[in-house]
Amino acid sequence: MADLSFEEFSARATAAGFDEVMVREWAPDAVTQTHSHPFDVDAIVARGEFWLTCGDETRHICSGGTFDLPRDVPHAERYGPEGATVWVARRNAGSR
Repeated sequence: MADLSFEEFSARATAAGFDEVMVREWAPDAVTQTHSHPFDVDAIVARGEFWLTCGDETRHICSGGTFDLPRDVPHAERYGPEGATVWVARRNAGSR
């Protein structure tokens, strides 16, 4: 993340064609079962940690880590004991 502010993240995401940018807060030890989204995701974990599982692969993403996820990809999420803050940019269908 290297001292990137939320405003800078938002500006970069908007310039890259993402049409929604938000801050998501997750409770300690929160779990979301396998699901998918109708939008592309580009994100930064601003605080905490989580595990992102796509198929047979699980990634542990800590504060400062980034990830992207194409629309309609089934995945599950598990957050750490301190919860997490994730900056999320979404590109909805029809946006480019």
